[in-house]
Amino acid sequence: MTEFSQNLTSFDPLTAGIPINSLAEAQAMLEDARRVLEMESEAVHALTRKLGDGFVRAIQLLTNCGGKVVVTGMGKSGHIGNKIAATLASTGTPAFFVHPAELRHGDFGMLDRKDVVLALSATGETQEIKLVLDPIKRLGLPIIAFTGNLNSTLARFSDVVVDVSVEREACPLNLAPTSSTTAALAMGDALAVALMIRKGIKAEDFARSHPGGSLGRQLVTVEDLMRSGVSVPQVTKDETYENVLEEIDKKRLGFTVVIKEDRTVAGIITDGDVRRALVRFGSRAFTLKAHEFMSLNPKTIMSGSLAVEALKVMETHSISDLLILDDHGRPTGAIHLKDLLHAGVV
Repeated sequence: MTEFSQNLTSFDPLTAGIPINSLAEAQAMLEDARRVLEMESEAVHALTRKLGDGFVRAIQLLTNCGGKVVVTGMGKSGHIGNKIAATLASTGTPAFFVHPAELRHGDFGMLDRKDVVLALSATGETQEIKLVLDPIKRLGLPIIAFTGNLNSTLARFSDVVVDVSVEREACPLNLAPTSSTTAALAMGDALAVALMIRKGIKAEDFARSHPGGSLGRQLVTVEDLMRSGVSVPQVTKDETYENVLEEIDKKRLGFTVVIKEDRTVAGIITDGDVRRALVRFGSRAFTLKAHEFMSLNPKTIMSGSLAVEALKVMETHSISDLLILDDHGRPTGAIHLKDLLHAGVV
């Protein structure tokens, strides 16, 4: 018995609540699904052999684009184009989708002479696409084509052609766009990621495109949330006990950083350090200088770090505050656990 058959032996159509007459019928359904997945997987894998000069030129054209990438396509290609536009926009390349019929009814005003058009059509002969090619060229905009027909009207009108042809659709009638749309979608992802790498897009750049939701919260940097400037409590090494208390009370963070003459960090004084100094020195604590009762080696994080990294440091060391340092070791800000809570990072 095959592993596939073994997996089906535990399948009970009655308990599953599905009106299936036999195990053979269930197996046939799963075989149909397996065939579709395998065909689409093979179609995507075959694209690796089609990569070449067209893909390279598309990347070069988009890298040098001074405007936006205008993606267009009809029907199922339009749905794929919409997703490609969204992926480009979220990975650092300004892009939007426009329906080809809408282009012919006023939306050409959305196009700028610095833009690049990415047109999708499996056959390259989609009527709605063909009707906008000449107006696009009259505007002087370069066209990148995603098509499975390298001799099509779309291919002839385009400056760059990327081959997304498939051997056949996963549809048993070889009619419904299935393998072809999957291939176009995968090629769009390849284009967006290769372009993202070429542009040197970093996590902080990605975060600016994803300010909302859990993804955006994971990519927020400490600089986006930190207290800075006069909001950061600071005293010099020779500050008096009384002035240290005043600074901690005024800034309401429960600590103050102690800085050296070169503005780098000497230590930190927390509410706990203040109390311990009173216990240890009694009334003589009021004569102490900051460097005499500060704690050394405070926990810090570099500017540019992600807020989630700051949270990990706080959790590891059971603290609620972190100093943020610049490349020279000088405090540029401070972040409190409450700041992370308010931003939804926690």
